[in-house]
Amino acid sequence: MSIQATRYSLGGDEHLFVELSEAMSLKSFFKGMMMTRALREKNLLGITEICPANASFQIRFDPDMLSVQHIISVLKDIEAGLGEQDMCLDTRIVEIPVLYNDPWTHETLMRFRERHQDPSSTDIEYATRINGFKDVADFISAHSQTPWFVSMVGFVAGLPFMFQMVEQQKQIQVPKYLRPRTDTPKHTVGHGGCFSCIYSVRGAGGYQMFGVTPLPIYDPKQRVTHLSEFMIFFKPGDIVKYKPITRTEYDQILVELSNNSYRLKSKPVTFSLNAFEQEPIAYPQQLLEALYVD
Repeated sequence: MSIQATRYSLGGDEHLFVELSEAMSLKSFFKGMMMTRALREKNLLGITEICPANASFQIRFDPDMLSVQHIISVLKDIEAGLGEQDMCLDTRIVEIPVLYNDPWTHETLMRFRERHQDPSSTDIEYATRINGFKDVADFISAHSQTPWFVSMVGFVAGLPFMFQMVEQQKQIQVPKYLRPRTDTPKHTVGHGGCFSCIYSVRGAGGYQMFGVTPLPIYDPKQRVTHLSEFMIFFKPGDIVKYKPITRTEYDQILVELSNNSYRLKSKPVTFSLNAFEQEPIAYPQQLLEALYVD
């Protein structure tokens, strides 16, 4: 997959926006990750923030200390140095339990049916139908059996955007609501376009709602073990495996979280973009196997 020529544009006096592609792909995401990582390693005096996104990134800088022309020159040198090398990332794969078809998102979606493309069905039934799955169980299996790549964290504090690691023609795609809801339960597993997400807080939203996870993914008070190092759980580059659970399992996890005995399943992995592009079916499954090997 080719990527368009990189575009540079100013956002006021202190921000440089770098667009790598108009469409999301793992290749454009990895290019952005490698460019921003190399830029951080240079420790240029005057750069105050670097924020990666799905197919772009933004840099905040002090124009009294560093010219935008110099930043662009450095970035062009970094980009030229990438060449055709294999883009690898040392990251982690994590298992996220999900109660699909839960009562809380169901109650919410029923309150906003007039804003939906298909008021006669639920969000997950609608997604099942337009993606050509035979039934909801088949859809849940497809949604949970392949890994998802966290390409961006933000918009709302701690909210991850995730890209399904399958061939493009097999990606689950669902439009957002016709008009956004004014309410979405915290920890809702949503989907809009080709992106999955987990709502980190309760609030407005327009993504289709498939279920909820019991796991907190954002907590400024850092009250659970998996948030002890930082208040935001997800990082760009994380690989996510959704695990369907029952209501009983959901309630049990809440109990374990309350007494801090729950242990999230996570393993370090090295992701190779070349390996994924060469074996888009077998390679993600190899990554998933690593999650369950002691």
